[in-house]
Amino acid sequence: MAASQREKVPVVEMRGVTKVYRSGSSTRTVEVRALSGVDLTIYPGEYVALMGPSGSGKSTLMHIIGLLDTPTEGEYRLGGEPVRGLSEAQLARIRNQRVGFVFQAFFLLPRLTALHNVALPLVYRGLPLAERLKRARAALEAVGLGDRLDHLPSELSGGQKQRVAIARALVQEPDLLLADEPTGNLDSRSSDEILGLFDALHRQGKTIVMVTHEPDVGARAQRIVRLRDGRVAEGGVA
Repeated sequence: MAASQREKVPVVEMRGVTKVYRSGSSTRTVEVRALSGVDLTIYPGEYVALMGPSGSGKSTLMHIIGLLDTPTEGEYRLGGEPVRGLSEAQLARIRNQRVGFVFQAFFLLPRLTALHNVALPLVYRGLPLAERLKRARAALEAVGLGDRLDHLPSELSGGQKQRVAIARALVQEPDLLLADEPTGNLDSRSSDEILGLFDALHRQGKTIVMVTHEPDVGARAQRIVRLRDGRVAEGGVA
């Protein structure tokens, strides 16, 4: 990593992050330790792949990074700001403004066009409809779908649906783009196209964290963070 990157405030900074899930009754509690003492630093403009076997803690770590879950112990700072003690409403507001999500299953609304699917997150910003559609159009053009604005999800290929999902994640100009197995539902050609798009976003300076179990996908990233049994085994601190 360039020295200039290390001089910036990390987008993601974790120290000693532990996540314990508890279930059971008042007389018997079962604990599952999903993460244990995770140290992780991700700087602006980095492209990081989270890798590890099933049950290693990848998804839990991504959920905490994206403010979908909170640590049981440890410190997490997003863009230099601590998230401990924030209310659900505060976490939701930060998540909607600063984190973009791309999932394996696309999660597009079937009755909305590509344009209106991408514009949807901007509703929470209180922007006028014309401005929302303008930004959504620009995001779709940026991912190569400027000619598919009025298509419904059912009229798009798998690769095109994922491009719409990426545009939706980018439309709010987030500090961090999180991708959870984004090629998992795609054929090899579409997968390569989507990974090429992530490569281009990285070259543009986007900060990307991608969860994957595929070595060839992880190899496209700038850095690989390997998890094992809820701990960072490699690559946690640049």
